[in-house]
Amino acid sequence: MGDYWMFVFARSGASRLVLAVALASGAAVTLAAPAQAAKKQEAPAAPKVNYSKAFVGAYQPFSAKVNAGGDLAPLKAELAALHAAAQTPDDKFAAGQVTYNLGAKLKDMALQRQGVAMMIGSGSAQGAADRSKHLAAAAQLAYQDKDWTAARTFGEQAIAAGYTEGEQLIAETYFAQDQNAAGIDYLDKAIAKKVAAGQTVPDTWLKRGLAMAYEAKLAPQAAKFAAMYAQYYPSQTSWGDAIAIQRNFNNYEGQELLDLLRLAQRTNALRTERDYVDYIEAVDARRLPGETQRIIEAGVAANLLKPNDVYVAEARTVAAGRLNADLADLPKLARDARLPSATGATLSAAGDAFLSYQKPAEAEEFYKLALSKPGVDTARILTRLGIAQLDQGKTAEAEANFAKVEGARQAIARLWSLYASQGAKPVAAAQ
Repeated sequence: MGDYWMFVFARSGASRLVLAVALASGAAVTLAAPAQAAKKQEAPAAPKVNYSKAFVGAYQPFSAKVNAGGDLAPLKAELAALHAAAQTPDDKFAAGQVTYNLGAKLKDMALQRQGVAMMIGSGSAQGAADRSKHLAAAAQLAYQDKDWTAARTFGEQAIAAGYTEGEQLIAETYFAQDQNAAGIDYLDKAIAKKVAAGQTVPDTWLKRGLAMAYEAKLAPQAAKFAAMYAQYYPSQTSWGDAIAIQRNFNNYEGQELLDLLRLAQRTNALRTERDYVDYIEAVDARRLPGETQRIIEAGVAANLLKPNDVYVAEARTVAAGRLNADLADLPKLARDARLPSATGATLSAAGDAFLSYQKPAEAEEFYKLALSKPGVDTARILTRLGIAQLDQGKTAEAEANFAKVEGARQAIARLWSLYASQGAKPVAAAQ
C-alpha cells in the first residue's frame, strides 16, 4: 500500500501551532492601570480593556515571577489569590493567560486546561476575535489529556466558531477509543461538507480514514476512502491504493481481475512483480496473446519482470507462438460475429479479441450486439463495452454503461467510471 500506512496523527505539532497563536501573547502581558488603559483605547484596532486596580496589583508581581523562571512550582499556591482578585472580564482573561503560561512551563496539563477554560469563559473582548482558536486549543489539550468527550465538545464548538481545522482531531478521539467506524463516519461527513462548500478536502483526512478503515477491516469504508483519495488526489500512489484495496477485500479472479488490472495499467498503478504476473495469468497467453506480449514487455521495461524467469519466458513463448495465427483469425471472427445467427458467446469472444488488440471501435460493435443475446454475462459485457467506449474517447457513453454494472463487478466499474471522469486518454488503435 501507499505511504499513508505510516501516517500518524501529529497532535503535538498541531497543538503547538494553535497554542502559540492563541495563547503565547500572555507571556508578555503587562497590565496597565485603568487610567493608562483608557489612553490606549484611542487606537481603533485595540480592544477596550477594563482591569480592576486590585487585580493589577496582584497580577504584575505574579506575572514577573512566572517570566523570571527558576523554581515555579511554589507559584501554584498563589493562583487562588490571583483568581479571587479577578473581577472584570479582562481580569479573568489575563488570569487565564498567566495560568496557562505557568502550566506550560511546569508541564502541568491541568493548569493549562484551567487557564484556557478561564480565557474562554471570561467574556473579555480580548479573546472574542480568537475564540475559535482558544476553543481549538482547549480541544487539543483535552485530547492530549485523553479526555475524549471534552476534546469532542470543544472541537465542535471551535468549528462552530469558525475554526476550519478541527475535524480530524474529533475523528481521532473516536480512533483513540477504538471506535473506528464512528471516526470514519465523522470524517466522511466532514468531507461531504467540504465538497458541498466547494472547498479542498485535506489529503490527510482521506489517508487517515483509509488507513483506519483498512486496519479495522471495514471493506466498504476502505473502498470509499480509497476511491475518494484517487478522485481528489489522482496519482500512481492513490490509484495503486484504490486498486489494491479492491483486490485485498475481494476475491477477484480470472476475468474480473483482468479488468481491474487493465485499469491499473492505464493509471500506471502496476507497482510490483506480483501485479504483472497476476495480469499475465489473468489475460492468458493462449487466449489473448497480443495483450500478453504487451504486458510482458511493459513489465520488463519497468524492471519488475525478469525476462529469464521461467514463468515469464514460458508465457512469452506461448504468446509469440499464437500471435500470428490469432491475428490472421480476426477477420473471420468479425465476419462470424456479424452474422444474424451469431451467438452471445461468439459476439463476446469477438469483443474480447478486438479490445485486446486495441481495436475499440470493433469491440464496441460486438459487445453491443452481445447484450441483445440471451445467456451472456451482462456485467462483464457492460464493463468491457464501457472500456471500449472510453478507449475511443466516448466518455459520457462509457460512464453510462459503467453505471449499469451490478454485482461483484460494480466496484470495479465504479473505479473505471472515476478514471473516465478524470479525462482518460483514448487508446491509439492498433494498425
